[in-house]
Amino acid sequence: MEALGPIAIFLLALFALLGAGVWVGLALIGVAWVGMELFTSRPTGDAMVTTIWAGASSWTLTALPLFVWMGEILYRTRLSEDLFKGLSPWLARLPGGLIHTNIVGCTVFAAVSGSSAATLTTVGRMSIPELRRRDYPETMVIGTLAGAATLGLMIPPSLTLIVYGVAINESITQLFMAGVLPGLTLAAMFMAYVAVASQVSKDFDPKPEPRMSLRQKLANSRLVIPLLLLVALVIGSMYLGFATATEAAAFGVLGSLALAASQGSLTRATFTDSLMGAVRTSAMIALILAGAKFLSLSMGFTGLPRGLADFIAEQGLTRFELLMALLVFYIVLGCFLDGISSVVLTMAVVEPMIRQAGVDVIWFGIFVVVVVEMAQITPPIGFNLFVLQGMTGHEMGFIARAAIPMFLIMVAMVFVLIFVPELATWLPETMSQRR
Repeated sequence: MEALGPIAIFLLALFALLGAGVWVGLALIGVAWVGMELFTSRPTGDAMVTTIWAGASSWTLTALPLFVWMGEILYRTRLSEDLFKGLSPWLARLPGGLIHTNIVGCTVFAAVSGSSAATLTTVGRMSIPELRRRDYPETMVIGTLAGAATLGLMIPPSLTLIVYGVAINESITQLFMAGVLPGLTLAAMFMAYVAVASQVSKDFDPKPEPRMSLRQKLANSRLVIPLLLLVALVIGSMYLGFATATEAAAFGVLGSLALAASQGSLTRATFTDSLMGAVRTSAMIALILAGAKFLSLSMGFTGLPRGLADFIAEQGLTRFELLMALLVFYIVLGCFLDGISSVVLTMAVVEPMIRQAGVDVIWFGIFVVVVVEMAQITPPIGFNLFVLQGMTGHEMGFIARAAIPMFLIMVAMVFVLIFVPELATWLPETMSQRR
């Protein structure tokens, strides 16, 4: 195939730069530079400046730093302690007991952070000591936390969905709505696993929780109510059409500042730390996006994306076979790159394929997010594994083995999405009809 030459050159340049330890964003720009010099006579510097500025000045992208800042503010509050106290009385009597606080806590915090790492750190720093003190099995504590924290990538506001939407020029609000039901379904699948595993495991023998009256449970639940109201404000404003994703992000920042102030956690130091944390994360993602935009332009001059799409079409693959090929491709890629890098690096090639195959791009966004969620818990680059290693002191191999059941549940979730696509498409379509 004629595209094999350019593919080899792009891959060689990419692996050389990444292997040398160059930042992902700069590596993408470097690969694009090589492509422009080899395959076009257009001035490379002029093309790079124009493309990067066009990508960086997108109004849609302004939602990203706001959602990052919202998560950073809440990360520095007493939220993790309040979450555990508020959720534990209601979950203690379920099969699996307080292990469910990992999953429900991550689900709730994912709805206001958008970040897998922030979700993992916030919930884990409180739940791990509490669950250990109650003699819950370490593998189940670590595994469920590693898996459930990935919900931060799917449940809105998801940073990965923002990046995907910007990369393919689709509505961020529609993508957010598409992630709600699959995210809740995946959380329910995690909880079902915990319920079953706790019944069949011989090592599951935690200390019993003292019984609480309904009044005591309700008293503890008041700690979670402000956070649930913030979730309702952010997601509800988008669903009802009162706000775009960017405007909802601004509401979220104001709400998180108010929540931190009401807790007494909003000091000059926490405000500055949250702001600088948001700047660092947003700058990192913006650099990757800038590199991806330039790489897309460079690939376009080679005809590589369209050539690959035509090649796939010539193979006569069914929609299911194409999705299986992409599933394996992203799982392998996720062993070496983080989720956001995987998305921006591949969209220039993958987008024409899926559009030509008639795959709904909103649905495919959720498909991709589920698959790159797996990358968070697969060695050697699984970011959640590194975070948990720092928090628990366990060997990487132990943490990876503990996360295997959650990885398999995510694989099952991919097939649920394929056979029940309405799970991802129903809510965006309903929202469109309301408007």
